[in-house]
Amino acid sequence: MTTGSEKLSDKINSPAVTKSGALPHIALIAVQLMFGTWPIVGKAALRSLPSTTLATLRVVGAAAALSLLQGRFGELRRLPRRDLAMLVLCSLLGIALNQLLFIKGLSLTTVINATVIGTTIPVFTLAVSIVLGYDRVSLRRIVGILLAAGGVVYLINPIRADFSAQTNTGNLLIVCNSLLYGTYIAISKDIFKRYGALKVITWLFIIGSIVTLPFGLYSLKGQQLQAVGAEVWLAVVYIILVPTVAAYYLNAWALTRVAPSTVATYVYLQPLIAFGLAPLILGERLSSRVLIAAILIFTGVGVVIKRRRSQASKEVTERPDALAH
Repeated sequence: MTTGSEKLSDKINSPAVTKSGALPHIALIAVQLMFGTWPIVGKAALRSLPSTTLATLRVVGAAAALSLLQGRFGELRRLPRRDLAMLVLCSLLGIALNQLLFIKGLSLTTVINATVIGTTIPVFTLAVSIVLGYDRVSLRRIVGILLAAGGVVYLINPIRADFSAQTNTGNLLIVCNSLLYGTYIAISKDIFKRYGALKVITWLFIIGSIVTLPFGLYSLKGQQLQAVGAEVWLAVVYIILVPTVAAYYLNAWALTRVAPSTVATYVYLQPLIAFGLAPLILGERLSSRVLIAAILIFTGVGVVIKRRRSQASKEVTERPDALAH
């Protein structure tokens, strides 16, 4: 017998309701705001800490914080081998290799190059999602992604990009990072839905910390951590709690409710947020280029997440039992 609370839970979690809700999109906007602050605070921390050390502190610190929130880990040992293998793969793609490749690549190339290359993340995500059956090829999604990508490219002016021999290695690492992160977004959807966002993201960071810790310890050779100022450690704490724990969790939660390509498309807001924060933090002037890029990016994101209300209503009307079980 189904209780009233069970019926309500089923209604809330049904595809017709969750896909049409605004909360996942609000969460994804919050995620981009959090991720957008990471380079600003991270730049200050990198003045005193090696990039590999900062990446390790970010992953290990997030694993510790999430462990305190989660509290139970017995289920991890009892998981089916297939799910455990998927957790390891997602952790490598989205946590460990993602952090190491991006930060190392950024140190060998320019911010402009990294931003241009980063526009490939939604493309990689959509391609993998189509192969796995999470998304379908549609003109609407393709046009939306192209519009948003065009806004980012216009914003950062790729004419200033330096694709010389000196930056080739860094550029290649950023491309690999984009491919791995896009794949992570696409393949992690199922396991997040089955086990829950908080539980899985905690497991992913625990596994990721095991992988990154040896690199971090090696990078600490010869480093004088006692000379690092309190403001740097405050920056590290912020990086762990806000653009890592909170952002990764909200991103995972939203992924259980919308398509992977939709989650990835919100990445296009990050450079816009960074340019938007510059006038507030650095006193820079807001240019017409930013405004035009904003129109393109928001239009593209809007096209991708546009709901087909009539189709959703038709499905609910034709299948009233879908909300009653």
